[in-house]
Amino acid sequence: MPRILLIDDDEHLAAPLASYFARFDCVLDSASRPSEGLARLRSQPYDAAILDVMLPEMDGFALCREIRKESDIPIVMLTARGDVMDRVVGLELGADDYLPKPFEPRELVARVQTILRRQRAAPVTTPAQRREFEGLVIDLDRREVLRQGERVELTGTEFELLALLADPPGKVWSRDDILNRLRGHEAELYTRAVDIVVSRLRKKLEPLDCIKTLRNAGYMLAVGKGGGGP
Repeated sequence: MPRILLIDDDEHLAAPLASYFARFDCVLDSASRPSEGLARLRSQPYDAAILDVMLPEMDGFALCREIRKESDIPIVMLTARGDVMDRVVGLELGADDYLPKPFEPRELVARVQTILRRQRAAPVTTPAQRREFEGLVIDLDRREVLRQGERVELTGTEFELLALLADPPGKVWSRDDILNRLRGHEAELYTRAVDIVVSRLRKKLEPLDCIKTLRNAGYMLAVGKGGGGP
């Protein structure tokens, strides 16, 4: 049964959401302050976290940054008024998805379920589960990436994007194709989100310069084959 942590200081939100999540076989714990939420994340395993942007002690963006220093747990941000800049900043900091307030509980559950399915699903790829390129290794079984022999810490979304671009390398993926593969056909299309995740991934793969942008077409992984096998 998945266990989710909600960090939101709205005292009227946690209890009804916990009851609603229980209907879908999910346990929803809650914390009203970032310090409490960080302590919970450090003391027990969670499958995903839901962060409000407006919080005491520190805002949701700073909290997301703190979590990303220690964990690649999937994160959904709750943004005020559907502000586009809130979405952009959250995604740039490592959030996997966003949902504007006010929201329908069923949509929040659906967003979390989609992320969890993506985390658990075996990548759609060739039988080779370890893909080796010049300076880059993608281990699909361990969900591990090595850049010039060093392990790279990626969020779930970043790993899935890299695995997608590597299947096969050289294939051009449009922004809409990437969104449909990574977030599901029912998700709201938000092409700026793809650019943000690509930018984060490029930075983490430096000094490798292997993700290429093709104007008006999309993205591709341009790497030399280094071998590999199951």
